[in-house]
Amino acid sequence: MRVVDLSFPIRPHFRWPVESVLRSAHARGDVFQSTIVTLACHAYTHVDAPVHFLPGGRDVAAMPVDQWMGPAAVVDLTHLAEHGEVTAADLERRAAHVERGDIVLLRTDWPRRVSVESERFWRDAPWTGRAACEWLVARGAKAVGYDYPPDHCIRTTIFEPGRPVPRSEHTTHDVFFPAGITVVEYLTNLDAIGVPRCRFLALPLRLEGADGSPVRAVALID
Repeated sequence: MRVVDLSFPIRPHFRWPVESVLRSAHARGDVFQSTIVTLACHAYTHVDAPVHFLPGGRDVAAMPVDQWMGPAAVVDLTHLAEHGEVTAADLERRAAHVERGDIVLLRTDWPRRVSVESERFWRDAPWTGRAACEWLVARGAKAVGYDYPPDHCIRTTIFEPGRPVPRSEHTTHDVFFPAGITVVEYLTNLDAIGVPRCRFLALPLRLEGADGSPVRAVALID
């Protein structure tokens, strides 16, 4: 079995402060090295729990562990240019292999073209249209993963933080969470999977009360 790591390394980022502090260290004569890391639940490759968007929704610890593991379909959307919308027509043409209960991995290869650490990654990326989200709901997807910022309004929330964004413009969240579909955000290396179907695994930490969790996402290919 071949294993492909689909996760970004976690380090300081203009969107996500990351602090790493040595509590004890061999250089100080301590028997054990021990580190305290502080980071956002939604930094880099991560999953969202329903409570992230739905008031009263389940936290990440209350979710079934198999929500983010199982058969996956990789959908090749690498034809999309900067600011390209993922449409229902794209999925109709390119996602015929998606089966009910799949985890659907939307591959644009955006991280290969633009560094996730640059502002351009967030300003110019492809994004998911509402009709595409509704197509995935109708198809019976269990979860959806992306290698690009999923909602067009992310540009606004990052670069115009004082400007209100209606809930409906958080399109993937607005469509998927009420339908029981969860998300895996900011995957990378989807091109390395190399086949249209695989097994997928992205287990969150069992953090009680948390609205999301960083994950180590991997694809397993027979």
